[in-house]
Amino acid sequence: MTATAPEHAGPEVRKAPASPPSGTRPGTVRRSLFRALPVSPAVVLLLLFLAGPIVYCVVIAFTDLQLTGQAQESFVGFDNFTRAFKDEAFLNAVWLTLVFTVLSSLIGQNTLGLALASLMQRASKPVRTLTGGIVVTAWVLPEVVAGFLLYAFFRREGTLNAILDWLHLPSQNWLFTLPILAVSFANVWRGTAFSMLVYSAALNEIPKEVTEAAEVDGASGWRRMWHITLPMIRRSIGTNLMLNTLQTLSVFGLIWVMTRGGPSGKSQTLPLFMYEQAFQNSLIGYGTAVALLLLLIGSLFSVVYLRLLRTEV
Repeated sequence: MTATAPEHAGPEVRKAPASPPSGTRPGTVRRSLFRALPVSPAVVLLLLFLAGPIVYCVVIAFTDLQLTGQAQESFVGFDNFTRAFKDEAFLNAVWLTLVFTVLSSLIGQNTLGLALASLMQRASKPVRTLTGGIVVTAWVLPEVVAGFLLYAFFRREGTLNAILDWLHLPSQNWLFTLPILAVSFANVWRGTAFSMLVYSAALNEIPKEVTEAAEVDGASGWRRMWHITLPMIRRSIGTNLMLNTLQTLSVFGLIWVMTRGGPSGKSQTLPLFMYEQAFQNSLIGYGTAVALLLLLIGSLFSVVYLRLLRTEV
């Protein structure tokens, strides 16, 4: 009997392990929650003390809430906002706010801060220490104290007119004739230190080889500043402009101490107009609507700066 040869078995085919079900694993969720625990107190505080008041302000901006003489507030829709755009005092405050922001922040603090930072790069160490100390001292002063100092400088019998009289030059009551310029100068004097510190840090990050090569090629100081320095610190410029603009839009104490928005509203910016309507005229609803419009203006500036910062150098 002839034995039959066994058939050759083919290669064994192994089944691939089953893939885990789609979706987030429970372990991943637990790890994410565990990592979020350290920041949860900060998130709760932000929601409680930042988001909460903002939501409440949005609600009462659509009401006729008053401090006195009212039993219960009522919903008025967009009447407060319509009233604002028909109010000449509000439109004047918007214009003065833009003038104050452009003069003191975009032009004053930004330009002077960059100039001081550039000069201090070439100055000796004692000069840098002395200049930085003087400028930073003005920055760390409380806003009310700075306001009183600049009031004493610009008032009719103040330091500025004393200097002008000594030089036999005509003097005037600066807080009455040019109040918005006076408060703009005061804000420049007080806030330039922040821009100087930002630009000093940015200039220190520029490689010395780049500027030295441009100097060897014969580029003048202005050409090096325009074609090398400014493009390389463009992101710092955008960040500084955004922070300075938002801070300037909210300046209240400095102007209040110096002029209280006068004379006849010639230095009344939106924060002062909002305070007048809400707490002096007792129109909380209307004043809160003005505050939301101020928040909208700051948001528009922020959007513009953030779009500029997205562009790569």
